[in-house]
Formats: sequence, structure tokens, C-alpha cells
Amino acid sequence: MIIRSFRAGDGPDLASCWTRSAPQDPIGYRRFRDMFLLDRSFDPAGLKIAEVDGTVVGAAYAVRRLIPESGDDLQPDAGWIPFFFVHPDHRGHGVGRQLLQSALDWLADLGRSTTYFSSYTPNYFLPGLDADRYPAADRLLRALGFETQYRCVAMDASLQDYRIPDDVVALIDRQRGSGYRFGPPTDDELVGLIDIAGAEFNADWARGIREAVLDGMPLDRIMMAWDPDGNPLGWAMFGTYEHVIERFGPFGVLPASRGLGLGKVLLHLTLEQMRAAGAHSAWFLWTEPTSAAGRLYLKSGFDITRTFTVMRRTAPSS
Repeated sequence: MIIRSFRAGDGPDLASCWTRSAPQDPIGYRRFRDMFLLDRSFDPAGLKIAEVDGTVVGAAYAVRRLIPESGDDLQPDAGWIPFFFVHPDHRGHGVGRQLLQSALDWLADLGRSTTYFSSYTPNYFLPGLDADRYPAADRLLRALGFETQYRCVAMDASLQDYRIPDDVVALIDRQRGSGYRFGPPTDDELVGLIDIAGAEFNADWARGIREAVLDGMPLDRIMMAWDPDGNPLGWAMFGTYEHVIERFGPFGVLPASRGLGLGKVLLHLTLEQMRAAGAHSAWFLWTEPTSAAGRLYLKSGFDITRTFTVMRRTAPSS
């Protein structure tokens, strides 16, 4: 076995080996290309590949920021490992450990003292490790010094028989009667939406909204709330990422406007719009189950489907 860095022609073999290694979380070559090879911070030297007799049998991907998430912060101490995998026929021989160590050594040589698995934005495949699905990967990461930073959950809801609950319809009527407005933004109102998404939540949400609209996403996939003076208070949306209409989010209400039921209204108006667009379910990849949004989802028909662990490793002091 040899471990080397990515070179042209590896992409299809990497996607195929990934799918064979993690058949419950498969990836096609085009999606692999778009998410990783075309990421603006991709460096071929960071994509470590295990090869046996000319055949790809595993990989581990390390990345550091070449383009800041916001402002000019390149997070010079941080690196990420968004994924690693080993073909089932080659497990039990230390391949995964060698791949990960090679990726960690590459980051260390670049001065990265903290490494995260796998919460890299903008292009993460999963937000963390599903230890229930991949217990061997969990053991390996912990053996290499990774520790739990936090846990998050994915949720799904069926929309087959969805309709807005009567109490939410009454709430919408009361709020509209008090001067609140709900609906898709105009082109000009996108400016205010992107501003609050980036300033009050996180830069990656602002990026996601901007790129989705530029990529042709219809504005009726966004539901916004405005106060009686016309100030934007929050939004919910779907189809933001990769044109997947059943993927809900991002979703946020300004902290100062919480407690008015706006989140509940936006969530249900968006679910109604998703059903009208032909979605049979709604799902998203992560939230904190004890957060206000997490509790709202659980009360609104969502169920927890997966739990992810976001992990962090701090390099030993020299």
C-alpha cells in the first residue's frame, strides 16, 4: 500500500470507493467534484489517498481555509477533516489510521494546531460523525486524540398529509391583523435578508442564500416575516442547497423578535409551500435538540433521525 495525494483522474474512483465503504451515505462523482474538488480552498496535497496495486482503497481529506468564511479571517490555527473512508476489503490493517495521520501531519506542517471533524463550511457532507452508524470510525478518531465538541441531530417530517394546524392559522390571522407581513421577498428585499442572515446568524447562511438565488432558486421558496414598520424579522426556506426541495433551511428569527410565534408561523408557511412544490417530506441535517428551534421542530411533527458528534483535536504542544 502507498499513500499519496490527489491527482487528476482519481475523482471517479474516489466516489466509487466512498460509496462502497459507506453505502448508507453514498456519493456520486459529480457531487464529489462539486463539494470538494471545486471548493475554493481545495488543495490536492490535502486529499490523501491509499492505493493498493493501482486501486484506490481509501482516502482522508484535510483542508484549511484559503478563502475566509467572512471578512478576512482565514482561521490560521484551524484545519478540518470533512471525511475519510476505507474500502471494507482493506479494513483491519491500519489503513484508516495511516490516512488520518497523513492528513493530520499535513495540517500540522501548515501550522494548524486545532483540527475539526467534520464541521467545515461551506462544503460538509455530514455535520459530524454518526457514531451509531460508524462506531469503528469513532474509536479511531478518539484514539488519535479527537474529543467531542458538541452533538447535533438531523430531523425528518412526512408531508404526505400535511396541512397548517388550525391554531397556527389563527396565529397567522392575528399577526397579520396587527400589521405583520409574511411571504416571499422581492428581489430588493433579498438585501435585508442576506444582511440579517450574515450579521445575526452566520456567514455561511448568508453565502448559501446568495448562491442559491444566483443559481436560479425561485424566491417563493423563501418565507420572510416583517414587522408593521417593514423591518425584516426572520425567514425560513427550502431548496437552498443543491436544489433539493425536500431539504429545509436555513431558518432563523432575530433574537429580539422571539416569543411572538414568528418561528412557528414561518416554519408552517414554509412546510405548506414545500408540499405545494411537490415535496413528500422535509428534512435537515443539524440542529441542537434542546434549542428553541429544536423544540419547535419536535412539536411540529419532526422526528430525530440521526445524531452527529462534532469532534475537535488539539495538537500536543511541542
